[in-house]
Amino acid sequence: MQKMYSKTSHSEQVAKMAPKDETVKFLLDYSKALSVIDYNKLKFEALLN
Repeated sequence: MQKMYSKTSHSEQVAKMAPKDETVKFLLDYSKALSVIDYNKLKFEALLN
């Protein structure tokens, strides 16, 4: 009675969706360089390069 809607297993689907190493490195470098400054009720974002 149960139908299988996908031919690949769940672990195979997750492996296909894994991000590339370059993407992870870019996001980590960006988060290290980003600085958020709170002043009164304002937020300023500065990218420190």
